Amino acid sequence: MENKFATCLNCMDGRTQLPVIQWITSQYPVDHVDMITEAGMVEILSSEKYDTKLLKKLNISTINHGSQMIFVVGHHDCAANPVSDELHQKQINLSINVIKNLIPSLPVIGLWLDENFKVKKL
Repeated sequence: MENKFATCLNCMDGRTQLPVIQWITSQYPVDHVDMITEAGMVEILSSEKYDTKLLKKLNISTINHGSQMIFVVGHHDCAANPVSDELHQKQINLSINVIKNLIPSLPVIGLWLDENFKVKKL
């Protein structure tokens, strides 16, 4: 049986990793989640400040692992992106558009972790 992968662009904050992986694997038919992290990921993506290393990781996940979907995650109380929850969620949506332009063939889904680190699909 072939493993099924998803790709997740997430903040490096350790509080976000397990809730996101558990939510994705419970909601979608994937076995593994490739986690690509940066401090303040959605601020980086939404302002298009990402570098070639991030794109290389994204390509490894989508091409080499055959990832079938991409998730973009933001969270409450982000030390690297200390903006309001409303602005943070807007940045997630902008980030989704950036990723859709880079990889138009895959669905891109936004996730938000609230103050209790409960995952919500945007």
